[in-house]
Amino acid sequence: MDLYKLKVIITSTREQRGGISVANWFVERVKKYEGFETEVLDLMEINLPMVHEPNHPKLGKYMYDHTKEWSRKIDEADAFIFIMPEYNYGMPPAMLNAIDYLMREWMYKPAGLVSYGGISGGLRSAQMSKQVLTTVKVMPMSEGVAIPFFTKYINEDGVFEPIESVLNSYQILMDELMRWTKGLHYLRNHFLDQK
Repeated sequence: MDLYKLKVIITSTREQRGGISVANWFVERVKKYEGFETEVLDLMEINLPMVHEPNHPKLGKYMYDHTKEWSRKIDEADAFIFIMPEYNYGMPPAMLNAIDYLMREWMYKPAGLVSYGGISGGLRSAQMSKQVLTTVKVMPMSEGVAIPFFTKYINEDGVFEPIESVLNSYQILMDELMRWTKGLHYLRNHFLDQK
């Protein structure tokens, strides 16, 4: 069986990001999920500058090497997981910037959202992200993983130790993401004009 390509995108770019423990836990777990070939795309390491391409992304005429490489990574994907904190009731700016770089590469692919934060568990970030993602024709899952007061579950070694409700949410999200990945993969390969 061919594996679907899942890109796990870590969206926080802060140097002292507490959420990296959440990201590390999720990545290790998802690598064992059957049916996906997983690659981590860490926006802190990729370090995209603010969008400055001269052409609209729908044209796909990219001038800069960093855009071309980002385009290649997103284009080859079958599905996404975004791991995100919440900044001022919204999504991380680096995430919005990374989405805005491209258009066609995102289209007709599903995305799961894993958010973390304080009392809201990053849900406002996830809700804002859905609005942006649907604009580039990404299908965000209604199921998700939201982790309130996430620092309570990071042990003294910096390892995230999730509670049962988080583990249950993870499984529900991944099962739903796989369903949509299969369906949208079929749609892209049978019903869309291929260039």
